[in-house]
Amino acid sequence: MEARMKNPATIIPAAQKPIMELMKAAQSGGLSKELAEMIHLRVSQINGCSFCADAGYKSLRKLGETDERIGLISAWRETPYYTDAERAALELAEEATRLADNPAGVTDRVWDNAADHFDEQQLASILLITAATNLFNRLNAPIRQIAGTW
Repeated sequence: MEARMKNPATIIPAAQKPIMELMKAAQSGGLSKELAEMIHLRVSQINGCSFCADAGYKSLRKLGETDERIGLISAWRETPYYTDAERAALELAEEATRLADNPAGVTDRVWDNAADHFDEQQLASILLITAATNLFNRLNAPIRQIAGTW
């Protein structure tokens, strides 16, 4: 396997710091590190970004998450391993990632469910983590960034 080019943020170094600052800010909104990484992993799976999915998997392992919770995150709806709050966050992240699949963007049902579990700062964190992950995915997937190489 070979990447098509170096990561755009390394080619244009002025981009790297603000991108990393965005993710740092996103992670300061009161979510657990585990939930933030679950969102990162799930969004990366949806977008087919092997580099980011690999990074999310490794981060969750370091945080002590179980094999079941990591390995079955793509099937979170059908497994008993996630709390109602985690399910609400994952569903919000999924709909915010798949905006083209629904003319309403994020449905009221999904938004209201997430708002039942998270305050405004935490909702902002979910959305910023989702957006930053989508940015990472859109930089890494087109260049075929190889998992584990950064």
